Amino acid sequence: MNVQSKSRQMLILIPTYNERENIAALIGELAGAVPEAEILVLDDGSPDGTADVVEELEAERPRVRVLRREGVRGLGRAYLDGFRLSLADGFDVTVCMDADFSHDPEVVPQLVKCLQDGADAVVGSRYISGGRILNWPLNRLLLSRGAAVYTRLVTGLPVRDPTGGFNVYSRRALEMLPLDRIDSDGYAFQIEIKYTLWKLGCRIDEVPIVFTERREGRSKLHRGIVGEAIGLVWRLRRGVRR
Repeated sequence: MNVQSKSRQMLILIPTYNERENIAALIGELAGAVPEAEILVLDDGSPDGTADVVEELEAERPRVRVLRREGVRGLGRAYLDGFRLSLADGFDVTVCMDADFSHDPEVVPQLVKCLQDGADAVVGSRYISGGRILNWPLNRLLLSRGAAVYTRLVTGLPVRDPTGGFNVYSRRALEMLPLDRIDSDGYAFQIEIKYTLWKLGCRIDEVPIVFTERREGRSKLHRGIVGEAIGLVWRLRRGVRR
């Protein structure tokens, strides 16, 4: 698929798997919050027809597109596909966010403003002053906070929310990333991108966000994602990559 941009300013990447209940409403709210943005839904063959919903929206929303991904899938590979398309199509700003309303569309302009103020990447952070999480069970909250602290201690990465998925990247940052050398997924992908940019000398700012549990559907978090993240941080510390 070839994404044709009008403004070439901002591309919002939304990976999906079974998000039919959320995607149309999310696109509508994004169109209101950042009407100048292009939206690219990266769908991993959702059995519930998420991609079909987006294709129906394309007729009335010319800034919306869907990429139906095949073969090896996963969050990390979806974002890598999105990054490559963003670079190829000349976008200046790339926004990454979840499809389940855990990331508030109204916050996107705040994150983008930090790029305009000189940051190379911006993290919507749950773990700095003003940030918080709503409606999570205690065990999941402890797991997430523990992963963040563990990552910072092992790698030295000066980002309070290294596993966060609400992120904004400048074109310069994406151009610096060795995309062909990144193959992690989930939490690990989020850590690897931030760590790599930090080691490359990029400025990473954090903006507090209120993270809310998904409105509809089920979480994709599982033990394999957590285990991959634990292994990754030690590889990063030792300087070992694929």
